[in-house]
Amino acid sequence: MNIEWVRRYCMSLPHTTEQIQWGHDLVFKIGGKMYAAGPTDGPWDVCLSFKAAPEGFVELCERPGIVPAPYMARAQWVALQNWDALSVAELKRLLRGSYDLVFAKLPKKKQAELAK
Repeated sequence: MNIEWVRRYCMSLPHTTEQIQWGHDLVFKIGGKMYAAGPTDGPWDVCLSFKAAPEGFVELCERPGIVPAPYMARAQWVALQNWDALSVAELKRLLRGSYDLVFAKLPKKKQAELAK
């Protein structure tokens, strides 16, 4: 896995947009809100960050290669220190979960717009 794999997967999710922020991070959004981000070049301390479910945040952070995301841990984001920290299936499930968590927090009007 790499950031290009993540890009292909995230862009397959409905209404996902992407943009470069902070000079080098590829950020994936739904309804203008971030649900995943990773550096486009490196080396960096983390290769991908995304929002975790409240009940899964601590459990994920206890796994080797996964840490609370810098600057975003207070919002229950985790960061992968290497691509081997999760299997492909786990990462797909967690990225979809992050997408769903962020979508659920969007204003109802925005959710309705995206549902069209």
